[in-house]
Amino acid sequence: MTEIPAPTGSDKTTQPRKAALAFIFVTVLLDVMAIGLIVPVLPVLIKEFQGGDTARAAYIVGWFGAAWGIAQFLAMPAIGALSDKVGRRPVILISNLGLGFEYFVMALAPDLIWLFVGRLASGVTAASFSTAFAYVADITAPEARARRFGLLGMAFGLGFVIGPAIGGLLGGLDPRAPFWVAGILSMLNALWGVFVLPESLAPENRTAFDWRKTNPLRGMSFLLEKPGLAGLGCVKALNDLAHYVLPATFVLYTAHRYQWTETQTGLSLALVGLSGMAVQGGLVGPVVKRLGERRTLFISMAAGTLGFCGYGLAPTGATFLLAVPVMALWGLGGPSIQALMSREVGPESQGRLQGAVSGLSAAAAIPAPILFTSALAFGVSPAISAGLPGAAFFVAALLVAGSFFVARHATRARHAVIAG
Repeated sequence: MTEIPAPTGSDKTTQPRKAALAFIFVTVLLDVMAIGLIVPVLPVLIKEFQGGDTARAAYIVGWFGAAWGIAQFLAMPAIGALSDKVGRRPVILISNLGLGFEYFVMALAPDLIWLFVGRLASGVTAASFSTAFAYVADITAPEARARRFGLLGMAFGLGFVIGPAIGGLLGGLDPRAPFWVAGILSMLNALWGVFVLPESLAPENRTAFDWRKTNPLRGMSFLLEKPGLAGLGCVKALNDLAHYVLPATFVLYTAHRYQWTETQTGLSLALVGLSGMAVQGGLVGPVVKRLGERRTLFISMAAGTLGFCGYGLAPTGATFLLAVPVMALWGLGGPSIQALMSREVGPESQGRLQGAVSGLSAAAAIPAPILFTSALAFGVSPAISAGLPGAAFFVAALLVAGSFFVARHATRARHAVIAG
């Protein structure tokens, strides 16, 4: 098995490394599509299995979402720790194969139980996010990681844009068609990886597998081992929690306040995704190079706070859209947080770190729907509110604003060392 040499202070990229990065980008894209692709069609299949009962189907869809988040939460630390033991390459390739197989299970599911099994298993195999980030950390010099993580962030944005679009288009032909297409793409991606993906973790940087590290709570406790990691982990968790306000309430909020149709909602979501992609793919590198990761992080959280307030205060759909570019600048923060955290540990622990970080994101996905839909219900209920339809977005703004002060404290010590 070929291995990529450890990065030096420069960020010169060879042709094999370019091919490997392209593969990692596509892998993250497909993993995110696992979330978005079935959004338009999963409720249709569930409704079919429930004999057309919409209310019952909606209840089950919620449980499917919670189960997927729990599977991610439980699997990510274990996958990250496993990649520190056996290397990134086998974990990523097996995850791709597994994801493709589970799509086929869902495409063929004869009843609700098999559909649930396939969805639950896809939550496990799609948890290879952490290993993808660890791979990039392995082959990239510390000062260039924010830019590379920004490219992965662009893959996230692209997946959330094209996933629901393709799912809706194919689902119009057959509700099971999106699963077949996604399965074939995942299998082909695994085959491509066999030829272009070298191992990134040198044998001397590998660590023994410890089952205690697979406990998701213990895995996240890894973040408590250094004060800088603990603080930045809190920042990441608060921002991830705030992010889930969009999938939890966007459709309900815009339909209630602006009377948007499904087409208008879909186009606006595409605009949000495309704006985020532009920031992640085009601005992260230059901004971090000029301002540094710490200042970039602060700018992103200020933009996120203002953007969420703009969403919540906008009296019309047009003014709501004016807040989208401001909100997109919030995307500068994710790669900056990832880069700052990756500086706190050595190469032998990057997989464990990214597993813990990804576990935070998965954990945030579990309570977020309840938090934000409850805030929305409070805001639009004439019986108990003062007319605050944007209440959910104000909660998100408070979370991001709070993370600003946590980030200042968490990064102060390292900033003082660098400045000194």
